[in-house]
Amino acid sequence: MKTLNILWQRLVTPEGATCERCGGTQAAIARVIPKLQEALRPLGIEPVLEAREIALDAFKGMPSESNRIWIGGRSIEDWLSASVGTSTCCSACGGAACRTLEVGAETFEAIPEALILKAALLAASASLSPLTDAAPAPRVRKPGCCGDA
Repeated sequence: MKTLNILWQRLVTPEGATCERCGGTQAAIARVIPKLQEALRPLGIEPVLEAREIALDAFKGMPSESNRIWIGGRSIEDWLSASVGTSTCCSACGGAACRTLEVGAETFEAIPEALILKAALLAASASLSPLTDAAPAPRVRKPGCCGDA
């Protein structure tokens, strides 16, 4: 069975806390994984989630890396033709300018289930492309067709 790798990383303080937006994304991912398992099983694809923690010291140097998702090796913003912004976050982040996801005219601090699901389905679909999986199918020429003169 093929795997669809989903990587999500977020800040985790020494006390084990995270911010509300990362908590919201975590809840959305928890709801998405079973739905993806059910939807992708008939296609021979298994979603595999890896959750990485960013330590507070590392976070301070790169707050935009927290609450970031990659699916099938590409960022969620790539799959969704979205852009990344920032907004001030809460206590666990120390008021840092944390990552937001901008899709069309909407800005999301926590990444909603529907966006994660859409990006994952796009990634799964791309993994099924005959151009990436196998050699091209042989051409079959029918008598009397296209140049058999």
